[in-house]
Amino acid sequence: MSRRRRWRLVRRRALIGAGLTVALLAPCAVWAGMRGRSVQTHLVAAARLAQTLRQQVAAGEPAAAAATLTRLRAETDLAQDSAADPLWRAGTALPGVGDDIAAVNTVVAVLVELAAEGLPALARAAEGVNLTDLAPRAGVLPVGVIGEAAPTLDAAERSFARASTRVAAIPLDGLTAPVAAAVVKLRAELAAAASQTATVARAGRLIPAMLGADGPRVYLLMFQNLAEVRATGGMPGAFAVVRADRGRVRVIDQGSAAGLRPFPSPVLALDPARRALYSDRLGAFPADVNLTPDFPTAARLFAEMYRRRSGRTVDGVLATDPVALSYLLPALGPVPVAGGPTLTAGDVVRTLLSRVYLTIGSTQEQDRYFAAATRAVFQALTQRRPQPRALVDGLARATRERRLLVWSARPAEQRELATTDLAGQLPVVDGPRPLLGLYLNDGSGAKLGYYLRPAATVTAGRCWADGRRELTVRVQLSSVAPRSGLPRAVTGLALAGDPTTARTLLVLVAPARGGVVSATVDGRPTPLGAGRESGRPAAVLTLDVPAGGARVAQIAVVSGPGATGAPRLWTTPMATPWKVLHRSAESCTPAT
Repeated sequence: MSRRRRWRLVRRRALIGAGLTVALLAPCAVWAGMRGRSVQTHLVAAARLAQTLRQQVAAGEPAAAAATLTRLRAETDLAQDSAADPLWRAGTALPGVGDDIAAVNTVVAVLVELAAEGLPALARAAEGVNLTDLAPRAGVLPVGVIGEAAPTLDAAERSFARASTRVAAIPLDGLTAPVAAAVVKLRAELAAAASQTATVARAGRLIPAMLGADGPRVYLLMFQNLAEVRATGGMPGAFAVVRADRGRVRVIDQGSAAGLRPFPSPVLALDPARRALYSDRLGAFPADVNLTPDFPTAARLFAEMYRRRSGRTVDGVLATDPVALSYLLPALGPVPVAGGPTLTAGDVVRTLLSRVYLTIGSTQEQDRYFAAATRAVFQALTQRRPQPRALVDGLARATRERRLLVWSARPAEQRELATTDLAGQLPVVDGPRPLLGLYLNDGSGAKLGYYLRPAATVTAGRCWADGRRELTVRVQLSSVAPRSGLPRAVTGLALAGDPTTARTLLVLVAPARGGVVSATVDGRPTPLGAGRESGRPAAVLTLDVPAGGARVAQIAVVSGPGATGAPRLWTTPMATPWKVLHRSAESCTPAT
């Protein structure tokens, strides 16, 4: 074959591949044949309508969603008719473009199935459950409405899961570059949609029973005080015990971690690896149960401590913090609190983590205010008619940031929760993207965490032959605390020596099957306390951060084998969000 002819063939394949990319919802050229143009036109229209439908479902617009669904099904049917043309299907046997045509056919089949099953199920759920129907009425949450929607949501979950699996199975080898890129993009979009649908379906299965539809439940609500940092967020401060019975929720007890008092020895057997990292305090001091970032461990310990002091067994533990509350108050409005300032969205974090300590003198008066605030917020959540969209958005944001954590004492429910952000636990394996955990614990015995400003940079370095990657984690902790004028309620035990220096224990949890190599603080080598957390290698180092100053730690880490993607980072939720920067090179390619 002449060079000119080979060049024509190469050029023709590139043009065909570009046209097929159009059919895969990423327009970049005009498809050369009539059937190709028809497939492309209807797929692009269907994709736009699918996005519109999801937005209408999320906004609680059932009538509009039903109309959009009708148009969407018409477009997918037309795309299927065009792809069923014998000449088009025969193209799958052609060298060079056959793989691309097969990929388009798979995409058409997936969208047809979603239009017939998954998307209609979501539309039916939107029609049956309007967001306004989910608001409490006279203190009763609508467990019946949620339960009725559960089977429909389950059907949507199964359909989206199948669609995501089918597109993920499309072989990329043999596809032209633009078509492969379009398939990768579609994979990501479907994976995200499947994950969101699974979350909603899981909520439909869990919420009715957890709110007492099948019998009363009792829960321990733990409020994390971010002013004294712990791995899952903040020291357990005030707590409330609530009873849920057929959607009616009421407070039956209140207290504080300090009121539970330390125990002479751990209340439950501790994992030896965690014991080595955190000492017996993890299981003996109520304020220290969440030195570990593993929320199920912290929840079990706190529940057992409460049982031993009160004689009451709880069905689960929930934890949240003032930042999460700031996300919910736009839906609820200002919450007046007896004996202290009103809580508002813009000021609740400063009020609960700083203002109380600066303006209310005694510890007893502070505790009374925190208890009153807990009652007032709970009453607002259960008695008011919140703005539904704002409430859903606030809950979703708090969950994403792991500021809302849930543990169930019932194994079946806990298995459902385990793979969600609500669980607050590291996964057993990482998959292609290595996961790092960066957690903080206060070592000052003080409330200086409110003044800390955290930042982290993760840099991906050299790849090893088996897909391991060298990673560097740089952590900077700065303090904006004043050098004088803070009351004893803030400076606390001053275990760092200087009362305004925040002694902070930094726990770095390495990727699964990875390791921690070395560390420096302010450029100087520093010793590391080594151990394991959640089955992963972990290391602990101490940073004493002075008022107005900063400390910088740099830690060398290696990922596990086969971790070819860009690294992820989980961090302790703080009063001020972390500034996180990822400096990632291209993915590693394991040696074959």
